[in-house]
Amino acid sequence: MAYTNSPLVSYTKISPNRTKNRNHAIDTITIHCVVGQCSVESLGNVFAPVSRQASSNYGIGYDGRIGMYCEEKDRSWCSSNSANDHRAVTIEVASDTEPPYAVTDKAYRALIDLCVDICKRNGIKKLLWKADKSLIGQVSKQNMTVHRWFANKACPGDYLYERHGAIAEEVNRRLAEEKTLPYLVRISDPDMKIRRGPGISFAEIGQCTGIGVFTIVEEKSGSGSKSGWGKLKSGLGWISLDCCTKINDK
Repeated sequence: MAYTNSPLVSYTKISPNRTKNRNHAIDTITIHCVVGQCSVESLGNVFAPVSRQASSNYGIGYDGRIGMYCEEKDRSWCSSNSANDHRAVTIEVASDTEPPYAVTDKAYRALIDLCVDICKRNGIKKLLWKADKSLIGQVSKQNMTVHRWFANKACPGDYLYERHGAIAEEVNRRLAEEKTLPYLVRISDPDMKIRRGPGISFAEIGQCTGIGVFTIVEEKSGSGSKSGWGKLKSGLGWISLDCCTKINDK
């Protein structure tokens, strides 16, 4: 099987702590917490020494940036279980150092984006979570696992553990919506702002002058919009979907 890596990665530092050429197709995602609000560079330094004997496929920093430390074709040393790590993509997420090991909003949003990307590239149609250790390996019933099932650890911390159902739900919503892209929307706000990225934190780069019909080619969640953000086919930027009416698929 040919494996690919996430295009969302902005930093790469491959760890020596890995098993080359995983022996199982990717069908599982395992989310971990770092226990530290670190950057992707700092996490790369943690996994760099051979003496550490640990790694993950990806890591997400407190600022939402994504790092790669073990290519998806290789098994990371992350979950204290060889069989799990041979079939799972493992993700370390920067977190607080005290229970419940909360993560930042930026890290959480990046985690959703990364999970969607992993599912799309590896043919995982849905993320399934039952919080049931007895279902390990039964991926048709549950394809998310946690480190605490394989070792005496709190990982991924209660903050992320209690949100696994919500993570699966949001990822599955995004996967289902992307099947309908692109589609047409009618703008009901003549002063709709166009932004450089999906969120009000991104700079305004123009506006949709007058009410009209536009084509949306990509969707993402982001600050300042309950319905999410849509990327314009024209390439001009992103608009809030709050003031748009979906017409049909195109």
